[in-house]
Amino acid sequence: MIITETLKNILEDKKFIHKAISITVPITLQALLNTSLNLVDTVMIGSLGQSSIAAVGLANKVFFVFTLLLFGVVSGSSILTAQYFGKNDIKNIRRVLGMSLIIGLVGSIIFVIPSLICPEIVMSIFTPNENTIKIGASYLAIAAISYPLTAVTNVYVALLRGVNQVKAPVVITVFSICIKVMLNYTLIFGHFGVPALGVQGEAIATIIARTIECTCILAIVYYEKGPAAAKFKELISFNKNFTRLYASTVSPVIINEFMWGLGVTMYSLVYGRMGDGAVAAITITQTVEQIMTVVFQGISAATAVILGNELGANKLDDAESHAKYFIILQFIFALIMSATCLFIRSPIIMLFNVTESVAVDISRCLIVFSCYLPFKIFNWVNIVGILRSGGDTKAALMLDITGVWLVGIPFAYLGGMLLELQIYFVYAMVTFEEVYKFILGFRRYKQRIWLKNLV
Repeated sequence: MIITETLKNILEDKKFIHKAISITVPITLQALLNTSLNLVDTVMIGSLGQSSIAAVGLANKVFFVFTLLLFGVVSGSSILTAQYFGKNDIKNIRRVLGMSLIIGLVGSIIFVIPSLICPEIVMSIFTPNENTIKIGASYLAIAAISYPLTAVTNVYVALLRGVNQVKAPVVITVFSICIKVMLNYTLIFGHFGVPALGVQGEAIATIIARTIECTCILAIVYYEKGPAAAKFKELISFNKNFTRLYASTVSPVIINEFMWGLGVTMYSLVYGRMGDGAVAAITITQTVEQIMTVVFQGISAATAVILGNELGANKLDDAESHAKYFIILQFIFALIMSATCLFIRSPIIMLFNVTESVAVDISRCLIVFSCYLPFKIFNWVNIVGILRSGGDTKAALMLDITGVWLVGIPFAYLGGMLLELQIYFVYAMVTFEEVYKFILGFRRYKQRIWLKNLV
């Protein structure tokens, strides 16, 4: 009855539907394009063999941790951007942009330096396999150069989303992806007179595509002269009150994403010691996961923006109602996506050049993923969208960190190292953290602490 009544209210709220769709669809499309590119990359690298899949997959764990740190910066900053936009405070929006750029670029350099100077040592953290280390290091030493470009692009894209400008990033993403796929085909396999560079070719293609993407984003931002088109002085015009608010709001999110990412990377340490077959299976599984969950990236982003705008404008009742709408919508879509994943998993696996045993492992991992998906997606929308929109970032921090470090990592070590179980059993044990976060997260949502105007 509650779900039926809520769905009726959603359908009657035309303004909410229009705004939710206008934000969700472009963000989902952009995420789908990026994830599809990851799938294409994996398929192309996969043609070089399982060792190459494992090597690039593990090397990209460095990028994964960096992007989570970056996601913490932009996600935390988006809380303030959305609320300042609801208040129509452009001056402070540009201060948020400046602070985000500084933290993002400093963070990128921290990851770039070891990746350039000692990539073999970095790779040895994830796997003891010498061949995998060699292949991964040759990729990492090149791909890491693109990290600062990624930081600048993501900061500007996040700010554009916070002020409801979501179409331009999609167009630029389409263009950069086309460039990336063409360069991959040329440089990995050696076409049009270019020598075949293998995984190094994929890394070079990444740098070129990221450069083009970053340049186009900046060009559009300053051509349109919107809220993101800040002058240098506006980017660094911080005062004590702003810095205090930024630190108290954003710091927990940065710590949250970084510690969560570091914890998830610990899973990779276990997977890397279970053999290249296990790493290949989990790498492909996670690539498919990303495609299956892109719509929820759009929903969680729309949740954060819409609720943030409403909280900043002091429309607390609207924010509470719309949070309930998003929970119902994500639950329905999660059930549909779980069934879809179970139905199409076999055709997807056929895209990859893997052994029969690895294919079986992938299939069973995707079954595990489908079972846990409703819990996973509620946590995503609740933590990233609802709790953070009102600045309840410390609760979000505790949910994510305790889920990974007190549930996921102990289970990963128990299943993968002590009991030496198959990869799909270990994956199921690790993913149980989503149930833990669902139970505590739903309770926190019901307490309504997140219903707060920060600005």
